[in-house]
Amino acid sequence: MEPTNTGIGELAGINGENNAPQVKDSSTSEFRTDVIEASNNTIIVVDFWATWCGPCKTLTPILEKVIANSKGLVGLVKIDVDKNPELSSQLRIQSIPAVIAFSNGQPVDAFQGALPESEVQKWIDQLISQHGKKVAPSPVEEALISAEQAFENNDIGSAGALYAQVLNIEENNTKALAGMAKCYLKADKIDKAREILDKIPDELSADENIRSVISAVELAEESSSSTEDIENLLEILQKDPKNLQANFDLGIALYGNGEAEAAIDRLIEVIRENRDWRDGEARQQLLKIFEAHGPTDPITISGRRKLSSILFS
Repeated sequence: MEPTNTGIGELAGINGENNAPQVKDSSTSEFRTDVIEASNNTIIVVDFWATWCGPCKTLTPILEKVIANSKGLVGLVKIDVDKNPELSSQLRIQSIPAVIAFSNGQPVDAFQGALPESEVQKWIDQLISQHGKKVAPSPVEEALISAEQAFENNDIGSAGALYAQVLNIEENNTKALAGMAKCYLKADKIDKAREILDKIPDELSADENIRSVISAVELAEESSSSTEDIENLLEILQKDPKNLQANFDLGIALYGNGEAEAAIDRLIEVIRENRDWRDGEARQQLLKIFEAHGPTDPITISGRRKLSSILFS
């Protein structure tokens, strides 16, 4: 599962192009290609402007900024009305700045005058909502989707190879970094997973994918270092059911044995008996499990419900 260059040719060079904003100057002769035909693939916003127009100098940079952030869902075409009077006349442009949106070869919305950025953003958002085309995932996104599917199917080798391909292109892609670490965890190579985490830049540590895998690696490390035997702990608890240390240790051991729900139940028992035991260590351990599994995992949802029933009872 070490990063390799296998298959990189299909990904390199075109990564990100699907999301590149289309911003260009056009003319009467190019209008059919740049606007009418292009609008069959994506929304095209046409900005009619002139060098002497003061409000145009305010509006055009706003349009460029908002459309650049549309992830390729909207393109911008700029028309100088002084250089293209015939086109302006055909489209009945009476004052500038004038902005017309095209989709599927037809005008679908328009406004005149300079608008503040918030209003332009709202207008663009509405265009996307009503007329936006579905954008095909980029090659990197497709690789990540395939890697996640392979991981879910327990094909760890294929998942790791796909994550490695992505990391050869985007070395700080948090989904791929987290995915590689999880592949190593699945293969019981905790040290390799830790190596990946130790190389992740500090500025990425707040990313939800990274936070999740950090918790997963820490849980795996704790479980692997535990010397407690599940059967021995069960014997202790049979004699002393309220032994908090034994319940806590059993939770760690059960989680390392792949029994997450049973582990949560043991930690819940510790909290039920004493919420502040060892400065709330059982609750901290529960939160770590929830973060490792993610907010939508049934294990997290069920565990949080059980925790809430105790904390707010």
